[in-house]
Amino acid sequence: MGLARAAPNTHFVARRTPPPAQPPKPPAKPVEFKSGDHVVYPTHGVGTVQGIETMSAAGYALQVIVVTFDENRMTLRVPVGKAASSGLRKLASSESMTEALDTLRGRARVKRTMWSRRAQEYEAKINSGDPVQIAEVVRDLHRNAGQPDQSFSERQIYEQALDRLAAELAAIDRSDKPAATEKLLNHLNAA
Repeated sequence: MGLARAAPNTHFVARRTPPPAQPPKPPAKPVEFKSGDHVVYPTHGVGTVQGIETMSAAGYALQVIVVTFDENRMTLRVPVGKAASSGLRKLASSESMTEALDTLRGRARVKRTMWSRRAQEYEAKINSGDPVQIAEVVRDLHRNAGQPDQSFSERQIYEQALDRLAAELAAIDRSDKPAATEKLLNHLNAA
């Protein structure tokens, strides 16, 4: 018995089936911001809403949320329609901050990869704006007495994460940043 052969000049066409269509994501529910609210913008930290203004850009009227960051002496204008997708959010809930404080008490999880790769991961966690992820960075880079010293870049990332977490904790606790930093360090040293 021989193998069956296809007729000459017959072409086989491989057909790929398209991936199943993803259901459309429901639009993010708009978060109401009002003047005086403390908010977190992932890449800048804690700021204060000054109000909502209407600007004209390219001939269109655009409503923007005006947020000031006193520490950086910076003003940010976020379009109202892009607030959720840009990561602008209200302060973390007390449950979320408690989870972040519990994370500080955990055991440091340092990957054995190159520092440049870990530094990128740490920066991404800090810029996520998520207090639990920022707490992971603080926990992983914290050094107790008797441990080897940190490199300059490790120290910078550690201080940036600690500062960002302390700013949000201070706003939640209605205290100042030094008191919030002290509270964070107490949680770290209790581990």
